[in-house]
Amino acid sequence: MRTSLLDYELPEALIAVRPPEARDAARLLVLSAESTTHRRLVELPELLSPGALLVLNDTRVIRARLVGARPGGGRAELLLLRRHGPAGRSETWTALAKPLKRLRRGMTLELGELRATLGERRPDGELVVELTAPESIEASLERVGRVPIPPYLGRDDEPEDTIRYQTVFARVPGSVAAPTAGLHLTPELLAEIRAREIEIAHVTLHVGPGTFKPVTADDLDQHEMHAEAVEVGRAVVDAVARARARAAPVVAVGTTVVRALESAKDPERPGFLRAFSDDTRLLIQPGYRFGVVDALLTNFHLPKSTLLALVAAFAGLEPLRRAYREAVSQRYRFLSYGDAMWIPKRAEVGA
Repeated sequence: MRTSLLDYELPEALIAVRPPEARDAARLLVLSAESTTHRRLVELPELLSPGALLVLNDTRVIRARLVGARPGGGRAELLLLRRHGPAGRSETWTALAKPLKRLRRGMTLELGELRATLGERRPDGELVVELTAPESIEASLERVGRVPIPPYLGRDDEPEDTIRYQTVFARVPGSVAAPTAGLHLTPELLAEIRAREIEIAHVTLHVGPGTFKPVTADDLDQHEMHAEAVEVGRAVVDAVARARARAAPVVAVGTTVVRALESAKDPERPGFLRAFSDDTRLLIQPGYRFGVVDALLTNFHLPKSTLLALVAAFAGLEPLRRAYREAVSQRYRFLSYGDAMWIPKRAEVGA
């Protein structure tokens, strides 16, 4: 599809630079093919169908941003992306680095109590780095690492981000960005959902920095999709099978859950999953035939992004464009710390 179809004007004043006072205080735009209505996120439990399966991404954001100095002085910064090999006092990672032009192979950076020796530079701009720490890398990151909040917030991380840029159900460390639709959910809201006999299951998709990468190609088919590690275990495979048996919808909390579930769809049994543990580069855009996900809770996304393309595929491009125009006119809060959208039923293919 033409990337220009995913463009819209996002006033800077509508970008939610900080989280709302309470996690579940967000507004909720409810989108159907014919109309939009306006609710509150706290009303989500009553919008879920009885017996529905709610799927969450239990990835945990790591303190992946490291700031320190180059040999001889001068600031240096790393954004850790993925560990390769076992955890311990010495680990190999791939990372993004700044200022890249002033960094060379063999250089050692002082990053608080961590030391990073720079290795090869890959064609995509990532560096291989060797980290060493006095105890364990994990412990040092908790002490000297910074929360990797999105660059579009235009500020450094603050103490509040340590808690609020993390879902209450985060469990598996590995992300450098939060699965933001899940940020709205509270223990109380999840308890109310369970009390309505709605099943909850978890997948793990470690969100990478590619989630913020703008699409620069005129045709989305020409965009190089980023890879993210996914784990869809036997428990969620069985949970989806139980939902199908009771004719209940599978509800994804966030685009990361959609990508995880759709990456694991069973090609021989439409609507069902198979266990999946691998990287995914799945790009979902209008015309995609969904195999698993029936309903979606999501935030408002950047113009011309793959996240917006996914939601357009799910809701239908024209209904989504209408909803975004209305969200802008109604002064909804956008992006990671912003308001949410509820799409209770996916669009027909090609809508």
